[in-house]
Amino acid sequence: MPPPRRGSSRVVPEVRAIVGLCRRMRTVAEVAPLMRMPLGVVRVLLSDLADHGKIRVYGTGHGTEQPDHALLERVLSGLRRL
Repeated sequence: MPPPRRGSSRVVPEVRAIVGLCRRMRTVAEVAPLMRMPLGVVRVLLSDLADHGKIRVYGTGHGTEQPDHALLERVLSGLRRL
């Protein structure tokens, strides 16, 4: 999905909504139910938005560190909303 050109008034409502939701750091599992869209579709849209610099994607924290408890709570909350 190509990004809208600057100055263009044609912005897909779903894209605008996702960008609005992502003003606060959220997981894909949180965004999908809020958008009432399948997780896979939201992953693709988020990937496209990130590729075009519309959102910033942070790492998952995988590595030798312990998982972030707050992140796990947000994921669990998003899954419960599914």
